[in-house]
Amino acid sequence: MKPRNDLRHGTLWKQILLFALPIAATSMLQQLFNSADVAVVGRFSAQKDLALAAVGSTTSVVNLYITIFTGLAVGANVVIARYLGAEEEEQVRKAVHTALVAAVVCGAVMMVAGQFAAQPLLAWMDTPGDIIDLAGQYLRIYLLGAIFQMVYNFEAAILRANGDTRRPLLCLLLSGGVNVVLNLIFVIGFHMDVAGVALATVIADVVGAGLLWHYLRRETGPIRVEPARLRPDGKLLRAILYIGIPAAVQGMMFNIANVIIQSGINRLGSQVVAASTIGVTAEIFVYYLLNSFGQASMTFTSQNYGAGNLARCRRATRWCLGMGGLSAEVFALLLVAFGLPFAGIYTTESAIALLALTRMKWVLPFELFNAIIEVLSGTLRGLGYSFVPTILCAAFICGLRILWIAFVFPLMPTFQGLLLVYPASWLAAGAALAIAYVVLKRKLLTGQKDALPA
Repeated sequence: MKPRNDLRHGTLWKQILLFALPIAATSMLQQLFNSADVAVVGRFSAQKDLALAAVGSTTSVVNLYITIFTGLAVGANVVIARYLGAEEEEQVRKAVHTALVAAVVCGAVMMVAGQFAAQPLLAWMDTPGDIIDLAGQYLRIYLLGAIFQMVYNFEAAILRANGDTRRPLLCLLLSGGVNVVLNLIFVIGFHMDVAGVALATVIADVVGAGLLWHYLRRETGPIRVEPARLRPDGKLLRAILYIGIPAAVQGMMFNIANVIIQSGINRLGSQVVAASTIGVTAEIFVYYLLNSFGQASMTFTSQNYGAGNLARCRRATRWCLGMGGLSAEVFALLLVAFGLPFAGIYTTESAIALLALTRMKWVLPFELFNAIIEVLSGTLRGLGYSFVPTILCAAFICGLRILWIAFVFPLMPTFQGLLLVYPASWLAAGAALAIAYVVLKRKLLTGQKDALPA
């Protein structure tokens, strides 16, 4: 038995590109479709500026949830890819069905918790009073789709562990198209404003999860989903959570830190909130590009570590660092160069567009440091060690940003003074992970192969 796309043999740089670029395209399209929420309410809502700021003020919270979905799915990717590399078919089957059960349970918990936490969280972030009710309405409806978002991410992780990044992209093209069309229908046709774009997203989530379920039911190999086998295996569930929970926690820390930064942005007024929303959208596009190489590093490492090919693990990491860092930096600089036209997609207000360009200039050129964080975190998780990047990012991302808001921002209470925290924290965390990788590389890549947790 071989994975659908065997990552254990062949030309690495070409395989990495063919694996990573569809992931990047999938994530960017997802962001484009999500950005349609912002663009549609910003241009067609009856309360244009308030609706734009309301949806934008939820960005950090929405991203927090998304990183939990994708972080937990990392555990399924690593465990399934490891067993695919070792050619242990029965373990692959058990891991696939265990992962899907875990997805439904975790998604249900997050959906219910989100209904109670949405408004208090927005209040804690100092969301301006003129938009907090609209923001809360958007967030509560959006989180009704948490189960389907979680299931989609686990289904995509299963396919990617098998070397297939094409079908998640195709599914997203269709579900994202549904999202955009429904945005326009609900906002322009039914005048539903923020409630309309949130409901459109939920329906699109259902479509995306359903399409991937269809593909997994039609598989012929060990990743085929059979409803009668949908029950958790205790050992494999522990293995998935052992990898997935630290990955989710790391993503949560990034976004909790961003929520804290958002509270500082909120103090600067609705115009800055709207402009920052546009700037964050540009940053997310770059992040998804570099993150795709982090996922490639994780999956290539997992399959090859399962097969005992440790030298290929090292080479995959080097290729992912080089190609991911270079492509992300070029893309970031292009976005800065075309910053005003990009901002014009989301707003017709020149003052907001200029503030958005300010954020792009102060943040995007430093995404290279973020590439180091993503790729080395992916490599370590692929080897089964998920706590190292989590601990380092807790200290150098979340910790530094909290300290910045508490001590530096009061001394420089400006938009630019707040934005400096991004390159500072990325540089610190990237340097710490690079040192950790160099120190641990000999033990992790040339020592005795470690088993997944029992």
